[in-house]
Amino acid sequence: MKIAGLHKTTLIDYPGQIAATVFLSGCNFRCPWCYSSELVLPEKIKNQPIISEEEFFGWLKERKGLLDGIVICGGEPTINNDLPEFIKKIKELGFLVKLDTNGSNPKMLKKLIDDKLIDYVAMDIKGPAEPNFQFPISNFQEIYGKKIKKSVEILKEGKVGFEFRTTVVPSVHKKEDFLKIAEWIGGPNVKYYLQNFRAEKTLDSEYEKLKPYSDEFLQKIQKEISHHFQTCEIR
Repeated sequence: MKIAGLHKTTLIDYPGQIAATVFLSGCNFRCPWCYSSELVLPEKIKNQPIISEEEFFGWLKERKGLLDGIVICGGEPTINNDLPEFIKKIKELGFLVKLDTNGSNPKMLKKLIDDKLIDYVAMDIKGPAEPNFQFPISNFQEIYGKKIKKSVEILKEGKVGFEFRTTVVPSVHKKEDFLKIAEWIGGPNVKYYLQNFRAEKTLDSEYEKLKPYSDEFLQKIQKEISHHFQTCEIR
């Protein structure tokens, strides 16, 4: 497991829990507004210091009683075949586990849920699930057409706590996209969060020139779609 970063204490990444966040290298998407190029691009990953599992678990054992849970994010954690074993070691130490994912590996997601290895999932929704949505990554429609939809279905079964979230990006998203997203993923047990794009440290430097949408724009979207969800908020 390539552990490329560790945020030793967070009060915001895992709702209601005191947690640490583990950053895993590698991703199967190339979202141009991504803030974590050092975890995505191979040429940057190779220069990133790696924390060994031995070092990580040695540290984690000392956190028993001080932390409630561990957030596993990336990159994209589910591209790692050894993720279940890694999480199992965390669970054996008595910690809750939250997974951050783009939903592109429903088979892995289902295994983690069925084996009771994760307690909460935050899944990114990049846009509406329809062929004419123009998303600026090459393999988006191939993955989105089947795998993302399947991951949404798995989470909406309610076997694990979960939320969906979308980073709202100028030039990519329109208001109408969120009406379609809400109709697709909405439900009485669904929490959905809108996150405003930040024009900083992006994978594609051209996106640093974009002006984020106004708070008023996000508030209008929230007002129009909130009836589809248990919770719909702006972060």
